[in-house]
Amino acid sequence: MVDLKKEIKLSDLVRRPKKSKPARNGASAARPAKRANAKKKQELVGLKIGASQIAAALVVNNGSTPRLVQLARRPLEPGIVVAGEVRDVPALAAALESFFTDNKLPRKGIRLGIGTNRIGVRSLDVEGIDDVRQLGNAVRFRAHEALAIPMDEAVLDYHVTGETVTESGGISRRVLLAAAYREPIDHYIEAFRSARLELVGIDVEAFALLRAVAPTRAADPDAAPSAVVAVALGHDRSTLAISDGTVCDFMRVLEWGGGKLDAAISRALGLTLEEAGEVKNQLSLEADAEPDPRIARARSAVLAELETLARELIASLQFYQSEPGSLPIAEILVTGGTSQLPGLPEELERLIRARVRAADPLAGVRAEPGAASRDDLASLAVAIGLGVEQ
Repeated sequence: MVDLKKEIKLSDLVRRPKKSKPARNGASAARPAKRANAKKKQELVGLKIGASQIAAALVVNNGSTPRLVQLARRPLEPGIVVAGEVRDVPALAAALESFFTDNKLPRKGIRLGIGTNRIGVRSLDVEGIDDVRQLGNAVRFRAHEALAIPMDEAVLDYHVTGETVTESGGISRRVLLAAAYREPIDHYIEAFRSARLELVGIDVEAFALLRAVAPTRAADPDAAPSAVVAVALGHDRSTLAISDGTVCDFMRVLEWGGGKLDAAISRALGLTLEEAGEVKNQLSLEADAEPDPRIARARSAVLAELETLARELIASLQFYQSEPGSLPIAEILVTGGTSQLPGLPEELERLIRARVRAADPLAGVRAEPGAASRDDLASLAVAIGLGVEQ
């Protein structure tokens, strides 16, 4: 339920030379949106690169509802991308070149998602400043206090999400601020340039997740305000995003992914990780009784590991609700490849004691038949959100 007009865009990262400084007024977030809106028809390739796969979604944005045309994904060799950061630039470039060629994807109009603990997102209130340049300077000054990222090593972007009049008659602006370390992003840009692929934007995965599974809808005037919580369970990390129905209020990247389940099964049964993954694919958490003792031990190991995930989610949700202006949590939407384990949403609901349900990755798009019928949509949710422009 993120309004893209109020979304942080890091598109200037791929256009500006590496050693140049960020725009002083921080207004780069608005300029790419204007160029995009000037086109009657805009094709975007949303691209998510994880530790275990590359996922892409080709979306045509030329109407009230974006049209999902094509989906593609492919495994990625371990070690190329770790914890959301590139460790082997040439290997990633080669993988991207092959992926785009084999799937006949457009080599232009690509929006990449990033999601690591080296990204900071905060909401700030800035009062008494009318001039755009002065506002940008004030935001950068506040960013130094609000985010644990050295400003000389970071790229900063912001957008004003609302304005109110104070008791004294002045203007107070609510600003959504995002900052990321420059070096990891430069590695992605280098890989794309080597693969002859044209990036038009770099976006925060949490924002894309919300666009995909919780698109903005008209508010029910009779309903009590509540937060929208979405979780994408990846292989080596998971993304938590919380929206007030309009903008992303809170995000966190959890150092937990489906690989933890493989490791737990491996330890319990004395298997390799590859063998453990095959056993995981046979599991279901829906039935209590399991006649095969080997599968029963694997199931117990998975249930124990899910308790770790639940504790991390509970701690993050409690932190969010301790913040001023936080909203009650109505439900938690889960997606990502790991969420496809039968019975996982129900088990998380039992552990967290809040309603949990499988998200619909197609909630924000109109999908072509070939895309809508896929059985791996949960693994493509973030890529779909990255392709959506409103």
